[in-house]
Amino acid sequence: MCGIAGFYGTPDTPVPRALILRRMIGAIAHRGPDAQGVFDDERAALGHVRLSIIDRATGAQPMPNGDRTIWVTFNGEIFNYVELRRDLVSRGHSFRTASDTEVILHLYEELGPDCMNAFNGDFAFALWDSRQNLLMLARDRMGVRPLFHTVRNGCLFFASEVKALLQVPGSSAELDPLALDQIFTFWFPLAPRTAFKNVFELPPAHVLIARPDRIAVRRYWRLEYPDARDGGALNKQGEEAIGDELADLLLDATRIRLRSDVPVGAYLSGGLDSSIIAAMTNKIAPAQLQTFSVTFGSAEFDESCYQQEMARALAATHVSVACGDAEIGRSFPTVIRHGEQPILRTAPAPLLALSDVVHRSGFKVVMTGEGADEIFAGYDIFKEAKIRRFWARQPQSRFRPRLLQLLYPYLPALRGQSQKYLEAFFGMGLAETSDPVYSHLPRFRSTAGAKIFFSDALLESLRGYDAVAELRESLPAEFEHWHPLSQAQYLETAHLLPGYILSSQGDRVAMAHAVECRFPFLDHRVVEFAARIPPELKLRGLREKHILRESARDLLPREISNRTKQPYRSPDSVSFLGSSPPDYLDGCLSAPELAANGCFNPHAVGKLVRKCESQPLAGSRDNMAFVGVLSTQLWHREFVRGETSPAPPVSPALVA
Repeated sequence: MCGIAGFYGTPDTPVPRALILRRMIGAIAHRGPDAQGVFDDERAALGHVRLSIIDRATGAQPMPNGDRTIWVTFNGEIFNYVELRRDLVSRGHSFRTASDTEVILHLYEELGPDCMNAFNGDFAFALWDSRQNLLMLARDRMGVRPLFHTVRNGCLFFASEVKALLQVPGSSAELDPLALDQIFTFWFPLAPRTAFKNVFELPPAHVLIARPDRIAVRRYWRLEYPDARDGGALNKQGEEAIGDELADLLLDATRIRLRSDVPVGAYLSGGLDSSIIAAMTNKIAPAQLQTFSVTFGSAEFDESCYQQEMARALAATHVSVACGDAEIGRSFPTVIRHGEQPILRTAPAPLLALSDVVHRSGFKVVMTGEGADEIFAGYDIFKEAKIRRFWARQPQSRFRPRLLQLLYPYLPALRGQSQKYLEAFFGMGLAETSDPVYSHLPRFRSTAGAKIFFSDALLESLRGYDAVAELRESLPAEFEHWHPLSQAQYLETAHLLPGYILSSQGDRVAMAHAVECRFPFLDHRVVEFAARIPPELKLRGLREKHILRESARDLLPREISNRTKQPYRSPDSVSFLGSSPPDYLDGCLSAPELAANGCFNPHAVGKLVRKCESQPLAGSRDNMAFVGVLSTQLWHREFVRGETSPAPPVSPALVA
């Protein structure tokens, strides 16, 4: 896991190429504190900052092939490199290192860009083929590792983070209003769009091929589901056989992700997914496991009793970090600096503190459970959609809407929620079941409610634009033939997962402290297999992740195995409006600064702040609006105005 940067062509500036490259990798040095390297042959320049995990002795980058005609700078891991290397050696290839990086070079020599299909990993890399005068950028199937690019005066620049691209002479940051509208609809911009105007993200499962006369981007893998009319081959298997095959696949995905020359720890959220991965890690590598967790003072967010129960079951050394409201508020500018886009939730902040704890505990790698909710139907949104479709078949029924009361057992405050409120919220648009994004319309509408704080100027620039329409148009042609649950899963897996979960809550806050997260559930073999599992085995009634629970039942304590999904959340507006508000708050939300940045209506935001101050338990829309406005203002400070936020680093106390 590292950081990469570089360019293809000749920068239109008197600044020396070497200095540009050094500045670019310097901006992302936090991703690779162990070493730095550069290569430049006057046509292409590659830079690398290294977090050494595999082959620490000889794995330096950028790395060339044997005759030094092909070079690569690589971020991430190729987990099946041992098997690929063995096959390449049998075909006459000789290796100079023990690294997974060198496998990329040899496979490219044999297959060219088609080598992508052989890799099982989480990665982003840039490969320079001097013989063909070709630069190739590539990103992993699920979008675990980031990669951005831009073109300035005919020169292509790329980097793991946008802040490196801003080091290019003449560069400046400008907010893309369409991206902000998408964030205030989906929680993320639709790739390749980013928060930065004219800076693009290479989408997951894509390669970019740059030649002197053209740049082409193509997809090399796609997430697919069976046609609902035939159900797929797994329909012919019994539940037990499917569960056994799933367990074997997941165990192997965990096994190859434990390949490392440094110790590997595990995150424990207290839920099913991280517990399964920690248990499998413990089974494969039975030396004492070290686990890490976040805890909260509020019972609404805290899962510490389940974390401790699972740690005891594993006989693990467990370390937790208590994350209070004030810590979230203080660290939030750092979250935005590393995340590089406005966000609507504070959830990345505790994970930033957690990665700091992991780093200070001497670990570079942790196993984690992200991805299971998307591929095995664990989120509330899947159950909500199922109830709404059931209700829509008899909208006059007095009984069907009462199923809504079963949705949120982890939220005591909502167990007594007015039935009329739930019916009004989820009853909207019941007749829209033919809409391809039907499952997500309540979320999109709820999130978009925060746009009432947009300024008149921003609204005018968005006139006629419909973010949801753009999403619909991007869906694959076969989408309409999938089961409704598969459609909802695709929207989460192909969009929210890489756009927010693996980015703002994943790579960015982990790599801020040089920690690599590994995700066995996102092994593409597991993802492809899960897509073929019959929907009724994933969501059995309202029991989420049914087949996953059954396949892992023997690994976990009963209380963990049977526990209802509790989504990871953290305190939002209350984190900034308590007795000790962060010192940047008043300035960021002042009328002059809001007016200067031009995105929000100062008068409306002022009313929002006063409302949140007077009502600590603000509603979802107000919380999202508050965090969205504040994060956008911090984004402007950091990237447009270039003011490095003065907030000191948060170093929460360790609790063994």
